[in-house]
Amino acid sequence: MFPVLSSPTVRAPLPHSLDASYALRYDARVRGWFMLDSYLPTFLLTVLYLLSIWLGNKYMKNRLALPLRGVLTLYNLGITLLSAYMLVEVARVLWWYYFSKLIEFLDTIFFVLRKKTSQITFLHVYHHASMFNIWWCVLNWIPCGQSFFGPTLNSFIHILMYSYYGLSVFPSMHKYLWWKKYLTQAQLVQFVLTITHTMSAVVRPCGFPLGCLIFQSSYMLTLVILFLNFYVQTYRKKPVKKDMEEPPAGKEVKNGFSKAYLTATNGVINKKAQ
Repeated sequence: MFPVLSSPTVRAPLPHSLDASYALRYDARVRGWFMLDSYLPTFLLTVLYLLSIWLGNKYMKNRLALPLRGVLTLYNLGITLLSAYMLVEVARVLWWYYFSKLIEFLDTIFFVLRKKTSQITFLHVYHHASMFNIWWCVLNWIPCGQSFFGPTLNSFIHILMYSYYGLSVFPSMHKYLWWKKYLTQAQLVQFVLTITHTMSAVVRPCGFPLGCLIFQSSYMLTLVILFLNFYVQTYRKKPVKKDMEEPPAGKEVKNGFSKAYLTATNGVINKKAQ
């Protein structure tokens, strides 16, 4: 029922060398898989995602924010479980990794509906929109061993990240969410390890297309730069005036989060600097 790379019904012999000419041809093993036979659905859904951010913000401008606590709880639990499944079976479910990038568009849609526009940063939209399109290309042209390392790390990070998101929905759990800073550090380590793994194939060629290695390293470098900027702005900036105190436990505002206790930055809830 699930797409499986190693299934004999879709297996095709791989050339010993994944040279540039091979990178220009679709991989026969993924023919017939949902949304992979044509790039058009991936492209159109990305455009729809970007349009929904713009139109959604205009629509919600003069409307009350939606709390969506129940929806967010189920969504974050679902992504956490899917990430755990992909971490364990990543070599067999690479298609699910691609498709999960479409599901994660909902991160931004929920921000729009909850009027959390400060969380819809360039980093957030760039990362979500680009990953979905990049992985369409990966599955069609280079779904081989070199491509599994990044998804394995990312699935582990997403287990932590969406668990954090899910817990942050409940005000009573906020006091336990002190580890957001370390989650960002883990994301940075993930990018550095991916770059290191990618460049190792340049130093000791394994047949993976050189152009893909350069592109992947360059893309990961952009994420390192953007996440470092986010980290510095969030954790290294000068302390603000201590003019806002943490409210009593359980006190909520209409969006489901404690006023003055939380500030939203790039999709992850963190304590406001004291």
